[in-house]
Amino acid sequence: MMNKKFKKIIIGTAIASTVLTSTMTSAFANPLTHRVAAGDTLWIISQKYQVSLEEIYRLNPQYRNNTAINAGDVVKVPTKQQQTTYTVQQNDTPWIISNKFKVSLNDFLKINGLREGQHIYPGQRMLIPSTSSNTSTYTVQNNDTPWIISNKFNVSLKEFLNANGLKEGQHIYPGQTVTIPSTSGAVPPASNPTPPTSSTPSKSYITHTVKNGDNLWTLSIQYGIPFKELQNVNGLRDNHVLRIGDRLTIPVHHIPVKSTPGPQYGELLDWWTEAQYVVPIGKVFIVEDFHTGRRWSMKRTIGANHADVEPLTARDAAIMKEVWGGNYSWNRRPVIVEVDGRRLAASASAMPHDIQYINNNNFQGHSDLYFSNSTRHVDGKRDEAHQRNVLIAAGR
Repeated sequence: MMNKKFKKIIIGTAIASTVLTSTMTSAFANPLTHRVAAGDTLWIISQKYQVSLEEIYRLNPQYRNNTAINAGDVVKVPTKQQQTTYTVQQNDTPWIISNKFKVSLNDFLKINGLREGQHIYPGQRMLIPSTSSNTSTYTVQNNDTPWIISNKFNVSLKEFLNANGLKEGQHIYPGQTVTIPSTSGAVPPASNPTPPTSSTPSKSYITHTVKNGDNLWTLSIQYGIPFKELQNVNGLRDNHVLRIGDRLTIPVHHIPVKSTPGPQYGELLDWWTEAQYVVPIGKVFIVEDFHTGRRWSMKRTIGANHADVEPLTARDAAIMKEVWGGNYSWNRRPVIVEVDGRRLAASASAMPHDIQYINNNNFQGHSDLYFSNSTRHVDGKRDEAHQRNVLIAAGR
């Protein structure tokens, strides 16, 4: 029985009319478009959308004579199922929408004929793919890789990559929703359960076998955890020498997405238990000035009590200078940090000082980026001006 149309959905405390609707379409009048990924065949596509090969041939007669399909081709797919459509809202991105409806980003892009990174605009109508009965979804956690996830759910790496349209070695990001194929009866093994989906951070562990060239510092960067934490978890001292074949315990921090009072605000994350794992050393991100909306790119290059960050390019440094009134300054400003599809509340100053890692950016040193409960390096105390700004950016 077809569900009634949804006339309204609640977003936060506001009601958006006709944002989400459910419609029944003819199999051929309004076909979907599927962008062919590596490894796809017409049979695989027919199984994915639960239609027959003959129905696909009817919409794509060019393939009837065994003409090969290639990665990047667009194949029309009939749909007889009830479809859910969504009207794009301000600040929506494909990543945000796919996570809102708990579908994989790849499925969302395919069903709407979008390319990765392609922009969408308020007022556009998007199809929301239904979750297939032979698949489940999983939200990527900090330090997850396709190999780690495929092992967690007892499916082959190839099956996982194919189900998500990924290439071997392609990066995935915390908060991203991916599809778990269940052709092998994929369920998380009891010894390695799926991280809880509560609103509080959690931690699990994986094992790293030391290889040639590894050291504790590079491994802490690789896995996005503080150097001291890696030492403490493994009971190691500063002068410990790793040997090839040693097995190290690696903590994996799962930081759930928090709600905000509105799309203009950022998540209020505690530095010590949350933010430092979402913005680890080596992470590149966008900083948006809360009051002016000006945006520039930065990288966390070091820092323990708070994030020490540097503009990526001379142009990024110039934008910072303009935001602070034409001069680099210790003045604090509320900012939003955009990282891996998330928006975090923070506070920034713009005075270059001390250690520099990025050259040729016209910024001689690094600047400071504070999150909730970050402290000063010099004395380990709170900076109240920064903390007030963090609350402003969080809508508190």
